[in-house]
Amino acid sequence: MLLSAALLCLSCPAMLLAMLAVRITSPGPALYFQERLGLRGRRIMICKIRTMTLNCERESGAVWSTPGDPRVTPIGRFLRRVHLDELPQLVNVLRGDMSLVGPRPERPEIVAQIERALPHYRRRLEVRPGLTGLAQVLQPPDTDLGSVQRKLELDLQYMEQESWIMDVKILLATPLHMINYPSRSIARFLQVSLDDLDAPASLAVSDSASDGVHVQATYAS
Repeated sequence: MLLSAALLCLSCPAMLLAMLAVRITSPGPALYFQERLGLRGRRIMICKIRTMTLNCERESGAVWSTPGDPRVTPIGRFLRRVHLDELPQLVNVLRGDMSLVGPRPERPEIVAQIERALPHYRRRLEVRPGLTGLAQVLQPPDTDLGSVQRKLELDLQYMEQESWIMDVKILLATPLHMINYPSRSIARFLQVSLDDLDAPASLAVSDSASDGVHVQATYAS
């Protein structure tokens, strides 16, 4: 929490500039709030800098973002690329809703859908969700259920190896991920193998997500 408070103070100027840019270039508030699942399934409200057009899911419902998604604003595309949109969640860390390191919190309705294909997905809720995590620094954003499973395997691996040394390494690796440093080089630094990550067979999913997600999965019984 002390480190989060320090990071919040240091990042305040960048966040304020980002929020101002969002307000100037796109109608609507600079921040948005979304319900996620926290430790042991407790519902929490996370805060992010808005990167999409206002009410972009009004007609489509919650759908995953795709490459070149027209709903993402020009300034939002930049904020996503450098991950500045996630910084307001440092407040969630100070509130005790999240940790700096841990599995990323997911929307409750999406957890219910993913669990049908990945029964162990809820095990991620046994630890406090994080602003960054092992899966986040080693894998790109989710694009299908296979990528969700690979991240789940990394989340479970983190839970098995959880230690302050691992947390420090992940925090040090996060800036490398932000500048698109090769994942395999980051994995070597973290002493994690990416070759053991398996994609599930016979899985089909709809488009992938970030500000909102709707998953439809078909899988072999």
